[in-house]
Amino acid sequence: MEIIFGFIAGIVSALGMGGGTILILFLSLFMGIEQHVSQATNLIFFIPTSIAAIIMNIKNRKINFKISKTIIIYGIIGALIGSFISNKLETKSLQRIFGIFLLIIAFFQIYEIYTSYTKNKKRNNKNMKS
Repeated sequence: MEIIFGFIAGIVSALGMGGGTILILFLSLFMGIEQHVSQATNLIFFIPTSIAAIIMNIKNRKINFKISKTIIIYGIIGALIGSFISNKLETKSLQRIFGIFLLIIAFFQIYEIYTSYTKNKKRNNKNMKS
C-alpha cells in the first residue's frame, strides 16, 4: 500500500499539485501516524520528488529563475515560522488547520474549473453563431 500511495503522491507532486497532501492523508488516516510526524515525513518526501521535477522543468525551460529567488527566500522564512508554530500546536488543532486548508484548496480548484467551463461554453457559443 505504501508503494501505491508513494507512486500516486510522486505523480501528483510532479504535476505541481502537492502530492504531499495525499501522503499526509495516507500516513495520518491509513497508517495511524500522528499529524506532526506525517507532515514532517512529507517534508522529507518532498526533497527528492521536487529535485526530480526541478530537473525536468529546467530541461523544458519552464522555470522563471528571477521570480524563484524571491519566492525561495520568503518561502524559507515562512517555513521557519510555520515550523515554530506547528511545534507549538496540539495535534487536534493541527489536523483542523490542515483540514481547513484542504477545503480552501478544494474550493479554489472547483471555482477554477467552473470559471474555465463557463468561459469555454461562452467561446463555443460564439463560434457556433459565427
